[in-house]
Amino acid sequence: MEQSEVQALADKLDKLIERCQKLERDNAMLRELQDDWNRERAQLVHKNDLAKNKIEAMIGRLRALEHH
Repeated sequence: MEQSEVQALADKLDKLIERCQKLERDNAMLRELQDDWNRERAQLVHKNDLAKNKIEAMIGRLRALEHH
């Protein structure tokens, strides 16, 4: 193998390593974003459940008032 071919392969390998490292960074960032979205979703589901329970309680009280 000639020196120029070895250098070309080394350059390609360096580019592949850089691309892999970038993909690893991007993947880590996306995992963090996914975790953030999952936490926010869990909070919203919890708030929704609280609101639903309050509304159901209010409806129950209103129905009780209708029957008295």
